[in-house]
Amino acid sequence: MDLVIVLRYRKAVTYGLHVLLGALEEHETPVRYDVRFAVTPEDTAEEIEAALSVAPRVLVLWSFYSPDAEALAAELATIRSRVDSPRVRHVAGGVHATAEPVQTLDAGWDVAAVGEGETTLLALVDAAGDPAGVPGLVYRDATGAVVKTGRPARLPLDTFRGFSLRWQRFNALEITRGCLYSCRFCQTPFMFSARFRHRGVANVRWHVDQMRARGMRDVRFITPTALSYGTDGEEPNLAAVEELLATCKEGIGPEGRVFFGSFPSEIRPEHVSREALRLVRRYCANTNIIVGAQSGSDRILDAAKRGHGVEEVRRATRLGIAEGFTINVDMIFGMPGESPDDVASSLALARELADLGARIHAHTFMPLPGTPWRDAPPGEVDPETISAVDRLSQRGALYGHWRKQQDHASRLATAARQYPRPGRSRTLPIVD
Repeated sequence: MDLVIVLRYRKAVTYGLHVLLGALEEHETPVRYDVRFAVTPEDTAEEIEAALSVAPRVLVLWSFYSPDAEALAAELATIRSRVDSPRVRHVAGGVHATAEPVQTLDAGWDVAAVGEGETTLLALVDAAGDPAGVPGLVYRDATGAVVKTGRPARLPLDTFRGFSLRWQRFNALEITRGCLYSCRFCQTPFMFSARFRHRGVANVRWHVDQMRARGMRDVRFITPTALSYGTDGEEPNLAAVEELLATCKEGIGPEGRVFFGSFPSEIRPEHVSREALRLVRRYCANTNIIVGAQSGSDRILDAAKRGHGVEEVRRATRLGIAEGFTINVDMIFGMPGESPDDVASSLALARELADLGARIHAHTFMPLPGTPWRDAPPGEVDPETISAVDRLSQRGALYGHWRKQQDHASRLATAARQYPRPGRSRTLPIVD
């Protein structure tokens, strides 16, 4: 055995690890390796100890979102207190490591994987775990100097499997990577580029066939904007969407179900039309749709570069309800530059949509690394807004982890101050 790969396997981020496994299972390499899964910190330490007894090098793969970075760093410290060795390399990947590689190294990881991880992992395995010269990595050399090997190549989505057959690890299928809208609060376009790359229909069908053959009956999709499937621009390509949905419905069979525009994806409000909604109804099982509104203030929507206004949100909600769907509307409170009037507009829109029958999915703004609003103040929700949001929640018209996100926002803002990025602020001043 030349190498053991230990996955710190957390439920919140299994998709990214499954994609890496899907790429690995088709890869031919002279390196003899084994893959092991660890679902707790204790398991991780035990798997590392066991791996050190059979292989000269161990890679521990981590993937996490920015709000979880602090907690995972504490977990890493606990694991290192139990077992630590120069033969072990802890590798962090995902959006946080991509946006803040030096911060990630300072938090205790040996290597930060930057950008898309498939080709990076394959090259790292070919090198038996040695990061030198492997594209897509940031690490410190023997002198402590930071080494950056450059971003890995961005390949077509069809290049790699969307889940793992060898290790039997399945998930919602990523059909689009990247996003041309580049909203200032979102990490997706700044990790994967501000353009769409779509998985081909034939490739999607192959995955659906594999799922059905193994007894799975639900097909779900990962995409930043569901009705952008098949297009390179801002206008939906409904013919491409119908081809996708029809082939998935056929592939999963009469006992199977297809879900589109519901978790873990959403639909932009300006893309909602009767024709699109009726396509979803014809081929899909979901009776709910997620619409990304984010604010009830046109001023804030413009500042966030959303590319739509409040009226499109109203229209999408009315159309969706008229067509028989439950509409879940994402809204973010505490956006940068938000004035009392902007907050009042968002609350008024939330009440208006709730009265129509929609449910509001509430968030608190978090200054996420890698975004233009990374250095913005953390989102704060004033007492009056909290009371108004609570009243909607008591009606059953609002849900979400917006309270917990306030704490995340404060921690992210503190970390950003500790790692300053000089440059022009892209936030709006508050209007009195």
